[in-house]
Amino acid sequence: MRGLARREFCLVLLRRMADVRPDLAAEALPRLGATRGEAHAAHTRWQALQHSRRAPRGLALRTAVLGPPEELEDRRFGDLDVQVRRWPLPLWPHQWWEVVSGPGGAVLHEHLARAPGSPVPAAGPHRLLVWQHVLDDVAGLPGARGAATGVPTRSEVHLPGGVRAVFVWGLLQRVGGPDAG
Repeated sequence: MRGLARREFCLVLLRRMADVRPDLAAEALPRLGATRGEAHAAHTRWQALQHSRRAPRGLALRTAVLGPPEELEDRRFGDLDVQVRRWPLPLWPHQWWEVVSGPGGAVLHEHLARAPGSPVPAAGPHRLLVWQHVLDDVAGLPGARGAATGVPTRSEVHLPGGVRAVFVWGLLQRVGGPDAG
C-alpha cells in the first residue's frame, strides 16, 4: 500500500488545527513546502483510508502512513498492557506523534507529545505558548483540570484564574479567559 508519509500526515493534522487556528495552519503550509491544494488532497486521502474496507486499520494504518516508529515502549495501565509508539514529524521538531495501542493494535489514543530531550518552555497560567506547549506540559500544572470537549481531536485544560487552554491533537492552539494574555 502506498502511504501518505510524514509530511502529508502533518497536512492531515493541520486540517483539524485550522478549525481553531486557521492563521497558524496557513502559515505552516510554506514550511512544509505545501499548497492548500496539497493539504486538501492529503486530508481527502486520509479520510479515504479511514473509510476504506481494504485499508489497514488501527495501528497498522498509522504504520503504513508513518513508517516504523522511532521509539517503541511497553507500558502497563492498570490491568491493560499497551504499547506507545512515537514518530518525529517535520513540522514540529520539539513534538513527536505518539500512538498508544492496546491488544490487537487497536489505537486507544494519539496526539502530539514532547519529543525526548526537547526543552519544555516555562509554563504557567499566564505563560503558555501556542504551538509550543503540548497537553502534558499544561495538564500537570498546579490547579489544572481537564474538561470534556466532546470532540476526539480536541482537549481543554482549565487553569486557575479562569484560564482555558485549548488543544488540537495535543498541541496548544488557544489560551483564553479573563486572565489570559
